[in-house]
Amino acid sequence: MDKFEGCVLLTRVGGFYELYFEHAEEYAPLLNIKLVRKKTTAGHVPMAGFPFMNLGRYLKILVEDLYRRVAVAEEFPNDAPEKVKSGGLMHDRRVTRVITPGTLIDEEFMDPYVNNYIMAIHISQSAAAGTTQSTAASSLDQASDAASTDTVPIGLAWLDLSTGQFFTQSTTLSSLPSIISRIAPRELVLEQSFEVRKDHHIFTLLTDDRHLVTFSPHGSLANLNDWEPFLESEIPKASREAFTEDEIIAGGLVLNYVENTLQGLSMKLQPPLRYENMQIMAIDKNSLRALEIKQTIRDGRLRGSLLHAIRRTVTKSGARLLNEWLGSPSTSLDVIEARQDLVARFIKAGDLRDSLVALLRRSHDCHRLIQKFALGRGGPDDLPGLANSIRTAGDITTLLREAVEKDHTASSPDCLAKLVSRTDLEDPLELAHRIQESIDEEGIAQQQVAAAAEEAELAALARDVVTSEGTPEDAAVLLKGKKKKPTTIKESYGEDKEPWIMKPAASEELQKLHDGLASLLEDKNNLGEALRERFGASTLTLKWAKGIGHIAHISGKDAKNLAEIKTVSSSRSTRSFHVPEWTTLGVHIDQAKSRIRREEERVFRALRDQVVKNLIKLRRIATVLDEIDIATSFAKLAVDHDLVRPKLNDSRTHVIMGGRHPTVEGGLLEKGRKFTRNDCVIGPPPNGLLWLITGPNMAGKSTFLRQNALITIMAQIGCYVPASYAELGIVDAIFSRVGSADSLFHDQSTFMVEMLETAHILRHATPRSFVIMDEIGRGTTPEAGRAISFACLQHLVTVNQCRTLFATHFHDVADMAAAEGFCDPQACFVRTYCTDVKEDKDGGFVYVHKLRPGVNRQSHALKVAGLAGLPQHAIDVARNVLEATGTRNDEAGDGRSYDAA
Repeated sequence: MDKFEGCVLLTRVGGFYELYFEHAEEYAPLLNIKLVRKKTTAGHVPMAGFPFMNLGRYLKILVEDLYRRVAVAEEFPNDAPEKVKSGGLMHDRRVTRVITPGTLIDEEFMDPYVNNYIMAIHISQSAAAGTTQSTAASSLDQASDAASTDTVPIGLAWLDLSTGQFFTQSTTLSSLPSIISRIAPRELVLEQSFEVRKDHHIFTLLTDDRHLVTFSPHGSLANLNDWEPFLESEIPKASREAFTEDEIIAGGLVLNYVENTLQGLSMKLQPPLRYENMQIMAIDKNSLRALEIKQTIRDGRLRGSLLHAIRRTVTKSGARLLNEWLGSPSTSLDVIEARQDLVARFIKAGDLRDSLVALLRRSHDCHRLIQKFALGRGGPDDLPGLANSIRTAGDITTLLREAVEKDHTASSPDCLAKLVSRTDLEDPLELAHRIQESIDEEGIAQQQVAAAAEEAELAALARDVVTSEGTPEDAAVLLKGKKKKPTTIKESYGEDKEPWIMKPAASEELQKLHDGLASLLEDKNNLGEALRERFGASTLTLKWAKGIGHIAHISGKDAKNLAEIKTVSSSRSTRSFHVPEWTTLGVHIDQAKSRIRREEERVFRALRDQVVKNLIKLRRIATVLDEIDIATSFAKLAVDHDLVRPKLNDSRTHVIMGGRHPTVEGGLLEKGRKFTRNDCVIGPPPNGLLWLITGPNMAGKSTFLRQNALITIMAQIGCYVPASYAELGIVDAIFSRVGSADSLFHDQSTFMVEMLETAHILRHATPRSFVIMDEIGRGTTPEAGRAISFACLQHLVTVNQCRTLFATHFHDVADMAAAEGFCDPQACFVRTYCTDVKEDKDGGFVYVHKLRPGVNRQSHALKVAGLAGLPQHAIDVARNVLEATGTRNDEAGDGRSYDAA
């Protein structure tokens, strides 16, 4: 426990994992297991435990739910010399792995649809001395503090141990929250020196997201050459010089930490990719949340997010790649158009698309399967799934080749042909054939039955112990299982029908050994016949029993007739005794089975080595399958939901005709309602760089802002978009300031949060960015809010010069913009649009979500208040106040709207 400080230690003892001392006292209640006092020579020791087959269940609680690091100590039998050294101990126990939130490999509770990243952060030593205060005064200086961190350089390195992906990035401290939000690492690793410097500004930046923060020494991985043992291939010489010193230090930090957690387990990762070289759109933390790209704001769920609306992938690895794309849309025209070409091909060829999807459903999670072998954890039962995926890739490649051959009209290289050219299947298909010819899937299934029987037996033992020594509450937490005696493998398949993991034809030696075993088993049958005749006992069988070895077993009348025989075991109706011939033959059979097991292990190791030798090819094939999965899903989405292919270019235009919100539309359709389509044309004159949008509450302004940002993201991941026409200039970053929320933990009011987010946008938006702002300045007095709102509009138009959608209830901002000449037809920096309310003669009204040119000076706030159920008395008081102050037309919605010239 001292050696693995900071870890929960689980120690294997027979069929259980046990916790001791303070670990037992702290975690027994959290795991809902019984805490007992075990009597030892050192006194009574607190102890708790659970059956070994429930390890995954309790690891999930400790690692995923409680964010703890867990050290697992397994037991190993001691041979004679080791027993002497250990003072006669039967077993030696040592930690084989430290499991943390960021170092999961193949645990059953892993989310298959998202990557499981661990990230190391290195802050340049020149800036590492910075601190932050925890007083209220610090909140008032947040903006200046944030500005001062803009230039603090940091290096990042993150990897997914379950897939082998490895990335680095150089950035600044102020960008760290957005990067962490995009990558969503489960664990962050900082240098050991930060463990005693909890007042450093970085801890303020890391408090909002759920992740474990751990500390680690640098180790000896100080340069790129030191990384080579952990990589499946060398880092290309052309890219080696691009890695910064901060990235290299961060990379060494994360590799050193992961190596220590694996406790000697081999590790092979893909060569690191630099994020700066990947041409990615930046989406900051606030935008990722406000636009509900991966989860909803209200409850943090997938349903209702953009990811949920567009995900039609059929493979787990394809879903993970789509999740990555949504957080990091491309800014490369070549990449985007290549994806679009593939989608277009699958829209046109519906039968091909359906056939590919059917094949993809048969494939396994290739990336994680491959990585298990790269880490030395792949087992015989993983090989059939890998072979099946390789054969599926072969079938898919055949379909693609046939499709290419049928279409000779393409003037440029076919996008399907490009996919095929990226797959080198010769060696992998040979490997798949070798696996198919070697692995005995039925035997593996039989072994799994035996393992399940053993688990059931231990579960029954645990129930018996709890029933006799525990409480009803203890019994209630045990996993439910059948109480009847489990069926053993020998009872199911017969004593001689032992399950094997390899087919006899897997090797010449294995075939010879199986032939030899078959001959010995035939000798056994002959011996049995001879013994039955010798003893005149038709029930005589030859068996092996624990503790007494190879025996002849008789029952019924035969047992009574041979009552005088010398037995080693007996009951009222059975007798068991030794027969020298069977003892000798039984030993030979056992030796033959042991030789088969050793040869099976040798064949398996050879297959495993072949998998590792094909790592690079297998990873490339898996990536191609993922891209096909996404492209076919985009094609189906486009067909089912009337999406169009957007035209992308290097201009600063943003033309969307008949645009729809991808998630809101789906919600309305479920209720039998239609979504109101809207156009959006912004960019250089005469379209206006900024659209100033006014209108009543609940009339769709915020929806319009968000839908245009989401359509841009969809377009730049290569997806078709919900519109009748779309032409978009590539966007380098999306920024949003929508919604309201305070941060009491950081001593920040709603207005402070709004200003911090607005300051971030004004400092970082470029002419190629896309900005949406909603209700800037509403958290303070109307006069100050109006001034701040216009100041932001002016800065966006004159300094940032980016494409902007700007919604406000401060109608005077439109007048200020006109006074500044921003709305002048020749300059046309700002154009005004609005939503409205349509009233009938009976006093009823409906929202008009269709945008029209002009400024709407009516908020219709009292109508919205009435819809929300505000008591009529309160509404009447509000109306009287408005009449008394002379502002009724602006707020109640009884006046006329103003159309801009």
